[in-house]
Amino acid sequence: MSWKSIVGHEHQLRVLKTALGADRLAHAYLFAGPEGSGKETVAFELAKILNCRNSSDLPGEGSCGECESCRQADRLMHPNIEYLFPVEAALLETIDPSKKENKKLTEARERYEALLDEKRKNPFFTPAMERSMGILTEQVVMLQQKASLAPRDGGKKVFIISQAERLHPTAANKLLKLLEEPPAHVVFILVSSRPESVLPTIRSRCQLLVFARPKPAEIEAWIARRAPQLDDAERRFIVSISRSNLADALELLEAETGDGAAPAVVGIRNKAIDYLRNILVPAKFHEAIGACEELSKSSTRTEQLIFLDSLLLFFQDVTRRAIDTDFPELNNPDIAESTNRFVKAFPNRDLYRASTVIEEAMRSINRNASVLLVMAGLTAELRGILQGKR
Repeated sequence: MSWKSIVGHEHQLRVLKTALGADRLAHAYLFAGPEGSGKETVAFELAKILNCRNSSDLPGEGSCGECESCRQADRLMHPNIEYLFPVEAALLETIDPSKKENKKLTEARERYEALLDEKRKNPFFTPAMERSMGILTEQVVMLQQKASLAPRDGGKKVFIISQAERLHPTAANKLLKLLEEPPAHVVFILVSSRPESVLPTIRSRCQLLVFARPKPAEIEAWIARRAPQLDDAERRFIVSISRSNLADALELLEAETGDGAAPAVVGIRNKAIDYLRNILVPAKFHEAIGACEELSKSSTRTEQLIFLDSLLLFFQDVTRRAIDTDFPELNNPDIAESTNRFVKAFPNRDLYRASTVIEEAMRSINRNASVLLVMAGLTAELRGILQGKR
């Protein structure tokens, strides 16, 4: 990674570059912004620069990405870079060496390693263990111990604390002591999507950098670099369905079809639109029911939710074109003709109600309800709404 690989955030990068160039980096930062905005990737890039063996050869460019230090950071195994996120208490318990490791600890470690693997694959991913009570006191105690040690190879120790709003109160107070008297060789980067929930005394000791999600055009340009085989419409749809969340956008990109012709998400969108057409044609209603069966048997939960989300985005486009026939910023520009035909064929339909029942179906699927039953009920409801009977 380098500064060039960061998606958006020109102002924030300018602030950090200026501080690095003047050797006036703050001892603690709070990176605040929505999930999936990429703020944590900026934190890791800063950590890499402070330890990169070749960064002085590339002024203003960022880390080299090739030296051993950079490779260690990419593997989340750098001795000078500590990454904290909410973990289960079982991982922090003192184990009696005379006893066999218990199943509870083994399973917790497996879950922890799985999250780190996901983070290595998707740098925008925010890991958190479901059974965690937050960032625990023991984790900060370990930071205190590591902060007292000098960094290796002349770099800086960088402590990246993900989801800082989830610091346990006792852990937050211990961290506060570190921030009040920070060692000269340590930089703290707290990352939070809810900075108002971070202890005010901690916030006051950090330099705040506020991040927004990158602009759609910035994400489209990033997608074009990663997947140049995709056309403009496909890139736009990935941005739309990810809601400009970089973690989701990257996950969708990784789900490309084997031949690379189009990402799987566009194929799912096309099936969703076909399903909608079949609902509205009496002779093809049985095909819509067949699509429900296929979705329940042959699709993952992620694919099922993308299917339903595609309908929401389509109805959003229909609503926009109903208000302004020339509205340019469609979620699905490649099927604009279908959108326009729907507007003409179904004027004054209650698309708000249609969207509401789709959202209810998504919530039911997330709660592990029977997908077939949910989809069958949704199909009947959508048919009545779009025919003006409900």
